[in-house]
Amino acid sequence: MKCNEIREMLPDLAAGLMPSATASDVNDHVKGCAGCATTLNEFRQTMALLDEWQAPEPSPYFDVRLKARLREESAKQPQSWLAWFRRPALAVSLAVILVAGTTFVVEHKKKVVPVQLGEMTPGTAVGDLQMLDKDHDFLSDSDPDSAASLLDDLQVQQDVNANQ
Repeated sequence: MKCNEIREMLPDLAAGLMPSATASDVNDHVKGCAGCATTLNEFRQTMALLDEWQAPEPSPYFDVRLKARLREESAKQPQSWLAWFRRPALAVSLAVILVAGTTFVVEHKKKVVPVQLGEMTPGTAVGDLQMLDKDHDFLSDSDPDSAASLLDDLQVQQDVNANQ
């Protein structure tokens, strides 16, 4: 085994958490490697110090004083205009409104707007008749050959627009 792999296992060996089969391989390496032996010794010293350490007991009124201090700090802080946003019910309702609004906008864009009466749609029989009716005075003043050529030009233009 390499020293890097052994050094990763040393804390478990020092704490006594390593399986015996692996521990024997690591111990064999540590006997022959001075650097790993030093590191293992340091880990064992650290574990011994941690075993001796006792956590201090909190004072009897620690909780009471802590709660009083928290109340004082919260009273000192000015209420910001974003304080209302921290309330979960309001945040959920704003999320629902946002989702509903987005859905409405997306669905509104998908809707097909129906053609209203009186609106001309070029390329359809009704649209062509409405256009002829609208341009009746212009077409009646011109000679029949030029009117036919205008209608042909109009048809060609509509075909080009339809292909695009």
